[in-house]
Amino acid sequence: MNITKLRAFNFKKFQFIEIDFKAKTNVIVGDNESGKSSILLAIDLLLSGSRSKVETLGLDTLFNNNVIQEFFKSNTYETLPCLIIEIYFDEMDDDQFYGQNNSLKTDYFGISLVCSPMEESSKDIVEILNENNSNFPFEYYSISFMKFGGHPYLGFRKEFKHILLDNTAINNEYATNSYVKTLYNSSVSSSEKNKHLFEYRNYKLDFRENVLKELNSKAGKGKYEFSIKNNTKSNLESDLTITEENIDIQNRGKGRQCFIKTEFALQKNDAELDFILLEEPENHLSHIHMHNLIERLNESKNKQLFIATHSNMISSRLDLRNSILLNSNSVASINLSRLTDATAKFFIKSPDNNILEFILSKKIILVEGDAEYILTEKFFEIITGKKPNLIGIHIISVGGTSFKRYMEVANLLSIKTAVIRDNDGNYENNCIENYKEYVSEYVQVFFEPNNEINTFEISLYQLNNKICDELFSPRLRTRSVQKYMLDEKTDCAYELLDLKGDELVIPNYIKEAIIWLTKD
Repeated sequence: MNITKLRAFNFKKFQFIEIDFKAKTNVIVGDNESGKSSILLAIDLLLSGSRSKVETLGLDTLFNNNVIQEFFKSNTYETLPCLIIEIYFDEMDDDQFYGQNNSLKTDYFGISLVCSPMEESSKDIVEILNENNSNFPFEYYSISFMKFGGHPYLGFRKEFKHILLDNTAINNEYATNSYVKTLYNSSVSSSEKNKHLFEYRNYKLDFRENVLKELNSKAGKGKYEFSIKNNTKSNLESDLTITEENIDIQNRGKGRQCFIKTEFALQKNDAELDFILLEEPENHLSHIHMHNLIERLNESKNKQLFIATHSNMISSRLDLRNSILLNSNSVASINLSRLTDATAKFFIKSPDNNILEFILSKKIILVEGDAEYILTEKFFEIITGKKPNLIGIHIISVGGTSFKRYMEVANLLSIKTAVIRDNDGNYENNCIENYKEYVSEYVQVFFEPNNEINTFEISLYQLNNKICDELFSPRLRTRSVQKYMLDEKTDCAYELLDLKGDELVIPNYIKEAIIWLTKD
């Protein structure tokens, strides 16, 4: 049993969104305010089937604000919006989940959450709307969970076992207690839980009758005596915790807490958890722990994972083809399932890369070395009068052999990308033939057309030889300035930027790249 699709209407930032999921791992990536957390919340709400959870969050926080504002233009009962969330499954043993009680009006397995105006309160709602005070009648909405077969879905029956682990709230005691409670409830049957609660209450009674008896006898035979809390707020579930080597996880560092919680959830057997939802699992983790976490995630079997992340390493090492891309400026989701096997494996195996920065950008300049990276931002400012990051353009340095991998992603996601590279002595082979399958309306390659000027440093020196000679020649004995610039590329670029950045003449092919990229 796997979740194959989510559809949501008027939920959080989405007036509508549809996302198809993979059977094993789904990595939801996006910038801030793109809706990553909302997707996990939608799944969590549906699987929980808890009306009280929805009421605690509040419909005012769940409804799409634009839909509410649009409603006030008409302000009539007939145009009141509904909030709908649906998740679809590939197959299930229970036919009550199968039917057409969904927005597609087609036979599927699934469940839905519908928040709609109460018909029995229609007169009260109309009266409120007639007051024209811009106060939306959330209190008059019903909250219902339904199976696609038309039967009510009752979360307390625990027909789905899942856990949401939010590492952004790792230092929150309530969140930790909720995590332990959820994990415990997913690990025991109702009869086992009842036995545990009964036995735990007996232990408390025994402690009161035997251990506290002596203390109370010292106080005399008055009507007051010491006892043990034994109510719903002080029971087994509230007292449970998880330990590592007999140390409570709440006494561990935040990074270690994140790792323990995730690993503990992943190691639960198939009968205990069907779905694991992870919110930013990289939070508070060192580089080594991040690698270990990725190994655990890759080793997880027979559980469907939904991971919201900002991490380049997690998104690439878990295979970019499992990524679902969200953008704060759009309500559409995009996946990379059509990425070639070679490119997906490249990002899995490559050292630290900037793939998330790349795929979340609208426009990109790709350069192949540190010197180009250091100076290109200044060149951009000289030509346009603006800093590139302030107008949504990012400059990324990648190895020359990696260009094709990024160009494939750019074409798949329609990211306008200017590739700036050296001709290495043969521009026709290295810059034209080499990329002819990748050049498109979105991707262009820019290079020096003179094979004699085969690197960026040579081009820079020939256009700025007086400046370079003035800066570098006094320190040289045997090497020429041009040879020095080729040997010490990064240091020379820094010095040119720091001392002469505004005076530099920019190579034509870099000018062309920036002008092409900034055209609408």
